[in-house]
Amino acid sequence: MKTWIFILMGCLALGCNNSASKKVIKENVAQAEAKQAAQTDLPVMTFEKSEHDFGSINEGDVVETAFAFTNTGNTDLTILDARGSCGCTVPEYPKNTPIAPGETGEIKVIFDSANKPGNQLKTVTLTTNTARGRDILRIKTMVTPDPVKAQQRQNMQNRTNN
Repeated sequence: MKTWIFILMGCLALGCNNSASKKVIKENVAQAEAKQAAQTDLPVMTFEKSEHDFGSINEGDVVETAFAFTNTGNTDLTILDARGSCGCTVPEYPKNTPIAPGETGEIKVIFDSANKPGNQLKTVTLTTNTARGRDILRIKTMVTPDPVKAQQRQNMQNRTNN
């Protein structure tokens, strides 16, 4: 008799655990489906390119490029902020302007090479209402030093070292 009681209690315990497990699994599946549905309702920012190489430029040149994009998502895209990695890299963008699904726009990036000799790699970080929330655009260039400014920098360095 005692054996049957233990067997019956064991079956009840397993039965309760099994239905509790099924409930947790169903809740997890429902949460995953809700998350996926929410993400399909978000805008998607798709760029033609996310990097631009200006090649070789002369120190003091101000150059610019545009990064074209399309909202390939299902709701309006909004660019909340765009910041250059330094003051020499300035983005121009449609701030807080809704961009409908299928519509295009552009981010213009201006780079001022004054006092920036050598290899340069700069970024622009975009803050958006997409699932990722951030996108990064990159520009690069080789800045040929201005001979007069190069001599001035050398003279300053020599004074500092003496």
